[in-house]
Order: sequence, then C-alpha cells, then structure tokens
Amino acid sequence: MMSNKGRSMALVGLALLAIAGCSGSKVTTKASAELPRYQIRTIALVPFTTLATPQVRDVVDQTFSTPSGASRSDMAMAVPQNTEQPLRQTVIVPAGAGATVTQLLWSRLRARQGVTVLPPSEAAKVLASPAAPQPSAGQPPAVTVAKQLKADASLIGQVLVYQERVGGRFGANPPAAVGFEAKVVAADGQVLWVGNYYERQRPMIEDMMGFLERWGMFVKAEELATYGVEHMLREFPFGTVGER
Repeated sequence: MMSNKGRSMALVGLALLAIAGCSGSKVTTKASAELPRYQIRTIALVPFTTLATPQVRDVVDQTFSTPSGASRSDMAMAVPQNTEQPLRQTVIVPAGAGATVTQLLWSRLRARQGVTVLPPSEAAKVLASPAAPQPSAGQPPAVTVAKQLKADASLIGQVLVYQERVGGRFGANPPAAVGFEAKVVAADGQVLWVGNYYERQRPMIEDMMGFLERWGMFVKAEELATYGVEHMLREFPFGTVGER
C-alpha cells in the first residue's frame, strides 16, 4: 500500500500536471473604471440572443473553431480566436441556445443577495411591446428595458458558439463547444461590466485540469454552459451568492 507521504507526493504531482495541462483561462471578465460611481440595486435580465453568422468546423480532424464574426460583435469582448486546421464545414448556433444560457443565469441570479434581478420574461415583454422604442430611435435595447422596468441596469448577452458533442461520455468526436458573452449596461447606456466564456472540451493531454474536473468524461454542451455561467458569476460584481 502507498504510504501517506507517497500519496501526498502523488497528489502534488497530479496538481502540477493539472496546472501544466491547463489550456488557459476559459472565462474572462472586466469591470469598467466607472463602476464605483453607480449604485446598482436592480438588474433586468434580458433573454440572450444567438449569433446568426454560421460557424465553421474543420472536418479533417473534427475540431471546432470559433466564428470569425464573433470578434466583430457589439458585445465589447470577443471569444478568443484559435489557429486550428483549414475550415471546411459550417454549422449554426441552435435557436434554443440563448434560452438555455438565459435560464442557467436566471436560476442562479434569482437568489442573488444585495441586488434584485428581474426575470427574463419581464424584459421579453418590454421588447415585444409595440410601445418600446425601435433601434432606429437610437436607444439600445438594454437601455430601453432598464428604463421601462425602472431598473438600474440590464444584463444582456449573446451565445456565439453552441455545438453538441458527437458521441458519448467516454468518446466524443468532435467534443462539445460553447461560447457566450455578457455585459451589464446601466440605464444611461454606460457599460459597467463584461464577461466572456469559450471552451471546446479538450483531451486530457491538452487540458488535464478541465478533464479531471469533469471526471474524465466528455460532457454535453449544456454542461459546458453551466460551467461557464458558474465561473463567470464568481466575478460578477453585483450582489453576493445567496441560498438556492
């Protein structure tokens, strides 16, 4: 049997391998320098949209690339570009991906303490109302929703990548890939915070930490989205985590 010392050394070695094998930050966030000037007590959660531009996938080694249009989105932070093999096949973001990420956010933000987050259904009603100002009026939807609901800010976002795995938990080719970005916009139009998540699940030799974190299995796209939401909200500067 392995001694306590041997087990400790093995754990340390495993931790070092995990660090070495980590593929880098999957979640990035940034708060505006103007944030301290604002008191945000109420946030309207606006249903996330999905990127309409087709994404491209390499069919040679079944890897997946982030969409070229992502860097040109209006979300202020783009998913990281990769340099994988020539791109040959296109796929689109499923229409339901926005609702999936929105619901994952709502399930966690509804219990947030220190800030009131309004349900996405309220924002959806505002945007669907004929009385809501149109984009041509020069008022962004985030500002429209915040003003109509008397909220201090709106949380909006877009799903840029949402590709389901092909295969099962013990073998997927290609694996799942998810990318989305979010931002909090004050009622006066000031962007207060932005967050970004992108991940294509990688094999153990490329991302030891991520693979072990998921018990050595290939997960579904919604599981990646859940990871992205939870880790992004760890750096969400509004309110604190409450009981669920």
